Amino acid sequence: NKLHISYNSCRNRHCPTCGGHKREEWINARENELLEVPYFHVVFTLPSEFNEYALREGKIIYGSLFKAAWETLKQFSQNPKHLGAKMGMISILHTWGQNMSLHPHLHCIVPGGGLTKSNKWKSCKNKGKYLFNVKSMSTVFRAKFIALLRKSELKIQQSVYDKVFSKKWVVYAKQPFFKPEFVIEYLGRYTHKIAISNHRIKNIDYAKRTVTFSAKNYRKGGQKHDITLNTSDFIKRFSLHILPKGFTRIRHFGILSSSWKKVKLPELQKLLNEKKTSEIIKENPTHNRRCPTCKKGKLITVLLFDGRGPPENWRETLSVNKSTE
Repeated sequence: NKLHISYNSCRNRHCPTCGGHKREEWINARENELLEVPYFHVVFTLPSEFNEYALREGKIIYGSLFKAAWETLKQFSQNPKHLGAKMGMISILHTWGQNMSLHPHLHCIVPGGGLTKSNKWKSCKNKGKYLFNVKSMSTVFRAKFIALLRKSELKIQQSVYDKVFSKKWVVYAKQPFFKPEFVIEYLGRYTHKIAISNHRIKNIDYAKRTVTFSAKNYRKGGQKHDITLNTSDFIKRFSLHILPKGFTRIRHFGILSSSWKKVKLPELQKLLNEKKTSEIIKENPTHNRRCPTCKKGKLITVLLFDGRGPPENWRETLSVNKSTE
């Protein structure tokens, strides 16, 4: 048997400990909405020139990112040359890179098809194996994002616009998930993730006031390496990713929006011969209270601490409680 301390929730969405429970609740709610179709993972990334504006006016920059990404997908999906149907999207905002620097990008889950005007499902090219051309999408995404910023209250110098227009913006589409259970696994990995999780912190040196954490270097094929920062720089980097109060970082669009799916989603699931949700849940149980050591068993509460946290002799207290049972 292994012992694991789970601290009381501070209910802050930027906390690495408190997001787990909310993540499981969110995934459970989404399981009933899955469609028996391939899903694509699409990533929209902003150029670094907008970083300073994102720190000052996060609601405008990040809000425009959501809108531009959806408007781009909607334009391609509504065009008969590409699809000619109404699509949907679940989008999740991430603002960090592996080294915790500011790197705003949007992770999107997109069903591989859409509904036609006659309410029939139409798959993307090659039976849902191909979404849209990412180079064309990046050009449209760039134009739509800049147009939104020009209409906003945010004042950006023309030299910045000229610089970002000369760049190729990054839009990336991964191979599709062909089973709903893979979508659930993805959602669990990305939805309530924060800038850095506890397991990545390798060492805290109180004497030298430094923090060492692991990171992947994607320029070298994802090789892992350690980064050491003094505590003030570590806190500064983490603070870059605290979102504006009340800002929604997970959003639903199109046929996956809350207003649409309440009425029409059950009909669409019947049309696609949707797999029963109970079967999906059995195949992929949630990770809530799962043992972090064996990854299989479930945690059982054996001792509760007060507001000051675990006392120094908590192991002895636990053994005394066990012996009196």
